[in-house]
Amino acid sequence: MKSPAAASILAPEEGPAAAVYRADGRAPALLVCEHASSFIPASLSDLGLTAADRLSHAVWDIGAIDMAMHIADLLDAPLVHSRVSRLVYDCNRPPSAASAFPEKSETIEVPGNRNLSDADRATRTREIYDPFRQLVASTLDGFTARPALITIHTFTPTWFGAPRATELGVLHDADDQLAESVLAAALSQTTLHAEMNQPYAAVDGVTHTLREHAIPRGIENVMIEVRNDLVSDQAGADRIGAMLASVFAEALNLPTTTRQGAT
Repeated sequence: MKSPAAASILAPEEGPAAAVYRADGRAPALLVCEHASSFIPASLSDLGLTAADRLSHAVWDIGAIDMAMHIADLLDAPLVHSRVSRLVYDCNRPPSAASAFPEKSETIEVPGNRNLSDADRATRTREIYDPFRQLVASTLDGFTARPALITIHTFTPTWFGAPRATELGVLHDADDQLAESVLAAALSQTTLHAEMNQPYAAVDGVTHTLREHAIPRGIENVMIEVRNDLVSDQAGADRIGAMLASVFAEALNLPTTTRQGAT
């Protein structure tokens, strides 16, 4: 017997689940920000989170969307971003992964994700993940030249009480070509403590977007992680965003005019 269909979670006035910023960007690169938003649909009652946890790192990647938009502006590149919290559905995970609907993030409990039915998971997948995945795919299809895919994330300065020295993480999946170029440019152009595959790596299951959209197409790709204390306000997001725009311009050998726009 099939489980009854779960009720819709996104009200019409709350959608869409994903959007494109600077859709007419001309640079041969697509930026993606899977954890851009802290928004939780009203139907989910804040997932039972405490007031202190409601805007924590568990809910979204703090500073990521401001930084990503600044990079998009400087490079003149399109940016696809989720408009719903990763606790509702983590768009950097496949529907088969338990972490797509996390019951706990570090020490933060998510009561509203406990004991989800198959229908609940299917509804969240259909309303949040599928539109996001389709928007990334259709945006990539719209490029006239082969684009690079760059995903933008932030991470916490501490994890289970342990401090993290890394300021910029450059991650890759099966293809490390662009990651190597980005790391080299970051080390030569910035003073950031940049490291490869830190604080996470593909073995942690964090490169789903790269696997889903870039690897099958054979296009260059990289995942970026920035420590969120560096981008927690607009000034920091702009400062680090400008650094990364210049790094990406060098790594991708973008035209001089684009590179100058990122200085």
